[in-house]
Amino acid sequence: MSNRILGIDPGIGITGFGLINAESGQAKALDFGVVRTKVDAPIGERLKELYDSLVEVFEETKPEMVAIEKLFFSKNITTGIVVAEARGIVLLVAEQKGIPIYEYTPNEIKKCLTGYGSATKTQMQEMVRVHLGLEKKPKPDDAADALAVAIVCGLSYKFKTKEEYKFSNSRGKILI
Repeated sequence: MSNRILGIDPGIGITGFGLINAESGQAKALDFGVVRTKVDAPIGERLKELYDSLVEVFEETKPEMVAIEKLFFSKNITTGIVVAEARGIVLLVAEQKGIPIYEYTPNEIKKCLTGYGSATKTQMQEMVRVHLGLEKKPKPDDAADALAVAIVCGLSYKFKTKEEYKFSNSRGKILI
C-alpha cells in the first residue's frame, strides 16, 4: 500500500514541509522545502501569508495524510504561542482539504527515528537522510524536521494498519 504523507514543521517565520511516499516499509522523498513569511509584517498578515502558501503546497503535493509535530512548550511561552497559531493554520488547511491528520511529540519522533528520545538535530538529520536514501542531509533544518515527522507517520501508520487487519480464529488465536 502506498501513502503520500506531507510532514509539516510549523513556525511563523519558517514552516518546513516534506512530502514522502511510504510503501512497504520504505520511504521516498518526493518534495521538501520551506514557507517563509515576512519578518516585519503584523502577525495577522503573516498568518494569512502562511495560510495562502500552505493551500498552494497542499494543492501541489496532493497528500493523502498530514503529519505534524505536537506542540511542546519549553521556556519561551511567547514563541510557543506564535508557533501554536501557525500550527492552527496547518490544521485548518488539512481539515479544509479533508486530509487525515496524525500528530507526534518531539520525543516520539526522535525515538522512532534514532531509538533515543533526546537525539540531537544532527543525529535526526542523518537518520532522515538514511531513511530516505538521500546523498546529503536535507536542508534547511525545518524541511528536515518535516520529513522526519512524515517518516514517523509512515512507519507508525504501517504498524497501525497491520493491527487493523488482525483477525481471531475460533480458538482466539491471532492470525495476521
